[in-house]
Order: sequence, then C-alpha cells, then structure tokens
Amino acid sequence: MRLLALNWRDLRNPEAGGAEIHLHEILKRAVREGHEVTQISQAVQGLPSEEIMDGVRILRHGKRNTFNITLKKFAVSLDIASNYDLVIEDLCKIPFYSPRWSPVPVLTIVPHLFGTTVYREVAFPLALYVNFMESFIPKIYRRSSFIAISDSTKNDLVRRGIDAERISVIPCGIDTDFYTPAEQPAPEQGSFLYVGRLKKYKGVQLILAALALLREQGRDYILTVLGSGDYESELKKLSTRLNLDDRVTFEGFVSQEYKLNWLRKAWAAVFASEKEGWGLTVIEANACGTPVIASDSDGLRDSVRDGETGLLVPHGDIEKLAAAMDKLAVDRILREKLSEQGMEWAAEFNWDTTASKVIKIMRQIK
Repeated sequence: MRLLALNWRDLRNPEAGGAEIHLHEILKRAVREGHEVTQISQAVQGLPSEEIMDGVRILRHGKRNTFNITLKKFAVSLDIASNYDLVIEDLCKIPFYSPRWSPVPVLTIVPHLFGTTVYREVAFPLALYVNFMESFIPKIYRRSSFIAISDSTKNDLVRRGIDAERISVIPCGIDTDFYTPAEQPAPEQGSFLYVGRLKKYKGVQLILAALALLREQGRDYILTVLGSGDYESELKKLSTRLNLDDRVTFEGFVSQEYKLNWLRKAWAAVFASEKEGWGLTVIEANACGTPVIASDSDGLRDSVRDGETGLLVPHGDIEKLAAAMDKLAVDRILREKLSEQGMEWAAEFNWDTTASKVIKIMRQIK
C-alpha cells in the first residue's frame, strides 16, 4: 500500500506527545512490511521541510495555528489519487476534514477529542472554534473507518453520532525492551512522579494541591515533574505559593534514559488529567514496576486497573487524591502487590501487536 498520514506534529516536533509516538510506531512498522509511507505535519523552525525517519517520509508544511487550513491545498498538490491508496488522519486536535477532499478512502485514528475540556485549556474564542470544528465530525467522517485507542474514546465517538460498527478499539503499545524494572530496585523514599506535557488539563496543579495538603498533615513527600509545556510557569508559581519549592522539582524535557530511571525508582506515578485517550505513560510506569495513581477519567480508567495496577480517584477531589498518595506511601505491601500486577498488565501491550492490528484494518479498507 501507499499510505499518506496526516498529523499536526511529527515525532521530532518539540511538542510531540503520546499521539505522535503512537502514530510513528505504527507507520515505521508499516514501512518494514513493505508499504510506502508519507506523513505531512506542521513545519517547525530548525527542522528540515523533508526528511526520512525510520523509513517514513516526513513532509513539513504550514504554520502552527493555521496548519489545518493550509493542509488541504498542500496534500492535494501531491496528487493523492495517483500516488496513494489510503489516507490516515490522526484526529487528535482540530480535524482536517480529509474525507471531504481525499479521492481515496480515509482511516481515522482517534486518541481522544477535546469536547468541553478545551474550555478549561485555552481562551474562550479558540475553545469555541475547536468545539465548532469537532461538531462536524459525525457528518463529515460518517463513511470513514475509525480506530480508537480506548473504550472511552470509542464511547465518546458513539455519543457524538459515529456508528459503533465503524470503530475498532486498539490500545497503544509500549517498547517492552526499554521499559523494564530495575535489576536492583532502589526506590526514592517518599517520592512521587509526574511524566508528561505541562498543560492545564493534565491536572498537575491538583497533584501540587494534594502534596500541600499532605504536608499540612505532617506527611512530607516529594514530587518530581518530568516534561515541559505552556502551563509550566503557572505550575512553578503555584508551587511557590503552596510553599513546596523544597519538595517539588521541575526537570523540564529530559532524555528517555533519565525518564526511565525515574519511572523505575518512584514510589508511584501520579496522573490527574481530566481526559486522556489512553494513558501511555501509565503502562510505561507499570512496565517498570511502578504503581499509578490517576483520575477516574476517560482514558485513564482504561489504562489503570483500579486496585490491581494502581488506584483511581474522582477527578478534582484533592482530599481523595492526597489520601491515595499517602496510602501507597505508607503501605509497602500494597505497593509491591500493585507493582507485580502492574508489570503483568503492561506485558500485554507492545507496538508490534498494536501495529499489526492497525495494518490489518488498513488492508481491509476499500
């Protein structure tokens, strides 16, 4: 097959996250199977307009805020009908409406849609625009095939009017050779970890509030934050206001090896996001033997088995989040139980299996 993939970001984009990892892991395995793959993503200063990554031809075009508007003209200029058999749209931000202009079938991969959460993330005019653009998805994509990365995402699509029979659920994988427990575990006493982009909807501010509450109760734990984003400065200000500067470390963007080191030694990883597509870092933490505490929200409730691989708490409930953190910190037997079961759970997910299932669906689309 000749595949044309559309995603706002490619893997080398400084703002790339789980959605970009997910798509690239699938595409590079499609290349290994002999398929020709081209991906169009937004241009980024300092990156070439064209390069090959793991056999995937990356074409960078357009600007960050208008990529969805200019993409159509650029993609059409590639003569899709003559050069490609299938368009793959990664619908993880503002939709491109590719079924309206693509002369070949479209497979739509959906990590998650924003819905009303966007109003708590960006200014009202932009949030309204995102919601407006999402409102046309059921009509424009009604004949497309969908891949959702979790049951939560599938349910969201069905609620919006997408036929359930058009949606396949295929969870993300992980690099099972890389994410492994330490040979000689040396946990950092009383340490919690957050890994991910620093966006308001990710809920790091809730973790800081829970940590402050625990300190008031005489529980002096530490938090390490790995990642960067446009909410970083606000989080640092909040840490100062809560008198947590001596207990919270913002490490910024770090190497994969540094991330692995922390995933192996933290007592628990904490994710308080309002909404996720799945929870890729949840499974990475479990694979390293680290339990997870997370919001009982879309995506996270799919990747965390409550009471088995981690603990789920009502989203936004600071007291219950703090109680869950304290429970794991003081109960070594519980930590060890969740650690062992988490590793068994994580072993079920790998990129080869995920990609194989997606590529099988690609072949079936006419």
